[in-house]
Amino acid sequence: MHVLITGGSSGIGAATALAYAATGARVTITYNSGADRAAALVKRIEADGGQAAAVHLDLEDHATIAPAVAQAGPVDALVANAVRWGTIMPNSIPFEEVPAAEWSAALHANVVGNALLVRAALPGMRRRGFGRIVFVSSGAAEEGLPGPGPYGTAKMALHGMARALAWEAGRDGILVNVAVAGLTVTEAERPVPAHVLDEIAARTPTRRLSTAEDLAALIVFLGSAANRNVTGELVRDGSNAGRSSHVI
Repeated sequence: MHVLITGGSSGIGAATALAYAATGARVTITYNSGADRAAALVKRIEADGGQAAAVHLDLEDHATIAPAVAQAGPVDALVANAVRWGTIMPNSIPFEEVPAAEWSAALHANVVGNALLVRAALPGMRRRGFGRIVFVSSGAAEEGLPGPGPYGTAKMALHGMARALAWEAGRDGILVNVAVAGLTVTEAERPVPAHVLDEIAARTPTRRLSTAEDLAALIVFLGSAANRNVTGELVRDGSNAGRSSHVI
């Protein structure tokens, strides 16, 4: 199996690349600004006996998307993990003051960019009669969070995209799902104060937050032949179970 993982140089994307490689899959990761991290991850996978490559892709620069998919080669599973975070942080600016340009940029990259990504990979999946697509989303899309309106709105749009694709591509052997991450313990979240992490974890059934490796395990299942008929679904990890974690 050949897997293409966007935003694969760090965090959940890197953990997913390692998890797929451990199953024997050939992995291609994309990077935007993290070329050195991507190269290091490729070397790590190859040192462990796996097959890996890295290509540049920028969701904001639509002209890079189709060439990156073409360079990767035939894709059996696509993990749409890359994201444009934007500059709007919780409580940083009132909703009515968010610039229109921020809305346009978020939707341009995170919605249209991912649609073009799927459009580039889908024809090959149809020809081969097999495909798995996993969008990586966030609990902020469902529960909301003060501040990042453009980000949450863009992520919610992926839910609708997955449902549409599930119906359109299902008869061609292509399953499409969304892995919905809650607050996940990765390098990106380390600045969150420990007491805040503890408070959120206490509201989950397992009393712990998910790691990048936890999310990777979910993504690998949804995006593999082990998933035989789950499609059009939002699958939430345990960090989402507490819900409404607005303390941050």
